[in-house]
Amino acid sequence: MRALILPPAWYNSAMKAMLMSGPGAARTVLRPAELPAPDITAPDQVRVQLHAAGVNPIDTKLRARGVFFPDTYPVILGCDGAGVITDCGAQVTRFRTGDRVWFCHGGLGGPPGNYAQATVVPATEVEAMPATLDFTQAAALPLVLITAWEALFERARLSAGQRVLIHAGAGGVGHVAIQLARSVGARVATTVSSPDKAAFVQQLGAECTIDYREQSFTDAVMAWTGGEGVDVVLDTVGGTTFRDSLAAARFYGHVVTLLDPGGEVNWTTARNRNLSISFTLMLTPMLMDLPAARCHQGEILQQCARLIDAGRLRVHVAETLPLAQAALAHERIEAGHVQGKLVLLTD
Repeated sequence: MRALILPPAWYNSAMKAMLMSGPGAARTVLRPAELPAPDITAPDQVRVQLHAAGVNPIDTKLRARGVFFPDTYPVILGCDGAGVITDCGAQVTRFRTGDRVWFCHGGLGGPPGNYAQATVVPATEVEAMPATLDFTQAAALPLVLITAWEALFERARLSAGQRVLIHAGAGGVGHVAIQLARSVGARVATTVSSPDKAAFVQQLGAECTIDYREQSFTDAVMAWTGGEGVDVVLDTVGGTTFRDSLAAARFYGHVVTLLDPGGEVNWTTARNRNLSISFTLMLTPMLMDLPAARCHQGEILQQCARLIDAGRLRVHVAETLPLAQAALAHERIEAGHVQGKLVLLTD
């Protein structure tokens, strides 16, 4: 559906945004600001009126520790965005004014992120939104979808009939990873921290739910698999969870982690079980400026859009907050145990 949007008054002059002045506590370094609205500066760009911005754990880590490009302060955080195209560069042929788009771009300290009312993005890095989603839902998804897809299908090659353990199944990455695994016919075990979250992940298709506070997930996995272990582990937690996961994978299995395992890992179990260990950092194409990889991530979003519009994949938005409350959103994530995703409403 093509939206007919008349630009608001600020569009040709100024926009609201949340600026990060430097690393530190959320309420100290995140401040509202009024900035000049961005202009297209290259013929391959589109200008997007943002309606929503997803909030991800990477945002909170960059805010606390510093962005990848520290000489650029103040910066606008937020990798995920969804909105309406309001202008196109001369070379753009894929989109027109009024198209609804979603994307993962900026927010790392280089190109501005999406905690703002407008942004400019290369047309190659935006995709048409799924027809069945609103802006809030769409903004919640790109980073976690790409992360889960790359981890499960491009690193671990998960396939029908295989068993996978997905850690933190009620979280942002976890709850879409469960659905992606089920979409190819895999069987899913997942860790949770409460009965409510157990019920939530079961609705998404998890077959085996493990309250890690009450029992060893390794013991539970071995009971579920008859002592064999799972074909694939997706670690979204790191630390001791990663180290213990090595014993939960079957011989010749695969463990994928989103985190740095650190220097305390005893690799004997992994070696003796002939495990494949993989890493997934979906930000690499942005950080290292890899155009082909960025284009491929767009293709992942296209495939996920088809699953969404077919009713086979959904997002759980736990809470929406106005743009000016970005610091509160960060505090919610840092407190832990957010179920699904948080989204900022930029308009």
